[in-house]
Amino acid sequence: MAELRFELNGQPQWVQANDNDVLLDVLRHTCQLKATRFGCGLSQCGACHVMVDDHAVPACSTPMWAVAGKRVVTVEGLGTPEQPHALQTAFANVQAAQCGYCSSGMLMTAAALLHTTPQPTPEQVRAALQGNLCRCGAHNRIVRAVCQAADAMGAV
Repeated sequence: MAELRFELNGQPQWVQANDNDVLLDVLRHTCQLKATRFGCGLSQCGACHVMVDDHAVPACSTPMWAVAGKRVVTVEGLGTPEQPHALQTAFANVQAAQCGYCSSGMLMTAAALLHTTPQPTPEQVRAALQGNLCRCGAHNRIVRAVCQAADAMGAV
């Protein structure tokens, strides 16, 4: 075990972990951040996506050595209840979260997209979210929410 350092939701973080411990386990069990979900455990469903240095990555298969010295953002760090991120507001406005299980991964993948593509087309949103599965069938509302958030962010 070694002490690994990284930035978590804007704050310095030091954890005792093995290099091959996965980020999802450290977030949920060591850091007590429960919004990042375990889905498939195979990097195929997107439920566990977080941002590492502004890129969406599956936390279920990202070893801790890969985040050492980097910025990690989970949905808990995206916005606050008092000041939600535009994506969180848009998801609520268009009721894009049906059961909510995929929502944190969808939000983090969408946030990474908006970082690189501030005004994506609906087709670009669909392509970016292709690796995020929603079993409730809310994909069309999710795409609308991401486009709505992009418009709101562009208006600022």
